[in-house]
Order: sequence, then structure tokens, then C-alpha cells
Amino acid sequence: MFKIGEFSKLTQVSIRMLRYYDEIGLLKPAEVDLFTGYRMYSAEQIPILQKIVLLRDTKFTTLEIKDLIQRLKDIDILNELKEKKIQINNEIAKEKQRIDKIDSAIREIQEKKFKIHCNINFKRVDKMLILSIRDSMPTYFHEGLLWDKLFDFIRRENISVKQDMYNNIALYHDIEHKDKDVDVEVGVVVNKIGENKEGFIYREVEVVEKMAYAMVYGPYTNLSKAYEKLAYWLENHNEHMEDKPSRQICHIGVDDVENPEEYLTEIQVPLK
Repeated sequence: MFKIGEFSKLTQVSIRMLRYYDEIGLLKPAEVDLFTGYRMYSAEQIPILQKIVLLRDTKFTTLEIKDLIQRLKDIDILNELKEKKIQINNEIAKEKQRIDKIDSAIREIQEKKFKIHCNINFKRVDKMLILSIRDSMPTYFHEGLLWDKLFDFIRRENISVKQDMYNNIALYHDIEHKDKDVDVEVGVVVNKIGENKEGFIYREVEVVEKMAYAMVYGPYTNLSKAYEKLAYWLENHNEHMEDKPSRQICHIGVDDVENPEEYLTEIQVPLK
């Protein structure tokens, strides 16, 4: 048996942390002297402490560690480590995206590119018959998954679609912008109604008498700034948004040209 200081030195875990693990019930001393109150630890507790330190250093929370240690099954820990690795890799990817945004902002400030090339106006949008699929997606960046499903269904079912610049349309049904679990519908304009199945439906998209729209040139990263410019335009023209889904139409995109500077995307916001 070892006193807490001895155990601390042998395991290279501070006395403060050992006392903390005792207080929260994560690693109790093997014995506590009734007269002196000294905490005594045994060598058999070292493997448990090593697991605690491993999990702590790989960003598991105290509650997660306590649950795993109580189960104390190597297979549980291995699975949890694999899941944690996936989680950390996702966090790294998000941090890389933040770095890319910072680099982009730095370049724009240095090059003084404060204006986005887009034209803003309003128009009437007629009703249209579309074949669409709607789902809750993790983020707006996952919209492509819905398009893949839709185009795969169209090929399998040999569905006739209109071949013009207004063929593809994305509708965003959330009233506000959301960072996750976004309600997205993607559709293509079709010539006639077919059979609804597998989550794909034929429906008529309503007329919008007054639609504010912006033709945005360049990469998709320009869209957020185009929406900001649209906000100033609406306020300056005393226009008010309708409580209806906003829309987005890709006129020239990744499947059409290699250079993102040649992309052309139309964003649409219904007005009252």
C-alpha cells in the first residue's frame, strides 16, 4: 500500500488530482486510515488510473470517464476512443473551416475587396411544377446529398425534366438561419405529375407576386455577403420580407464550369 504522496510520485498524477478523483467517486483510495485519515492506494489501482488519465487526455468529460470506468470493459473503452477520434477529427475540420474564413477575410481586407458582384432587383415568379425531396440536413453544406438522391431517382425512374436555366431550385423552409438541423427542399421543374414514392413528391410551388432577387457571381462563399447586401437593399427600399421559404437557383455551378469565379447563383426572398 502507498500513501497518497508516494502513489502520486509513482503514477505521476498530482495529489490534487487524486483528491479530486476521490471526491467525485472516480478513484477512491483502497483504504483510509481511521486514525490519521491518510489515503492509501494499492498497485492494483494503477491500471484504472492509467485509463482515467488516457480518457482525460483524449478530451472525455468527467461524467463520460466515470461511466466508462464503472463499466470497466476494454471493448467499451476501445469503442469510445474510436468515437472520440471521429469527434475530434470533426472538430479539426470545423477549425480548418474557421481558419479558411479568417484567411479569406485577411485577403479581402488586404486587397480591399469589400463589394460583392451581384445585381439586386425584384420580380414576379410564376408557379411551377416540381419533383422534390425535403429533409432535415445537418447543415446547409450537406444540401448536395439531397441533390444526389434526387438526380439518382430521376435517372432510375427515367423522369422527364425541363431543360432550361430555371430547372433546379432549392427552398429553405426555416424562418430563421440555423447552424444545424436545417429544413431544406430541393427540386427540379418537370413537365407532368408522376407517382409520389420513396419520399419524392410532385407538387406545385406557389406564385410569388413580388420576389426580391440577387444574381450572385463567383464562388458560393459570396452568398452570405450577398444576403447581407440584400438586407441593406431591402431596408433602403422600405421592403418587407414575407413569411415564406427563401429560394436559391444555381444557373452556373460546379457541374458547368471549373472556375468558381464563373459561378452564377440566384438568391430569392419573397416580399410582402
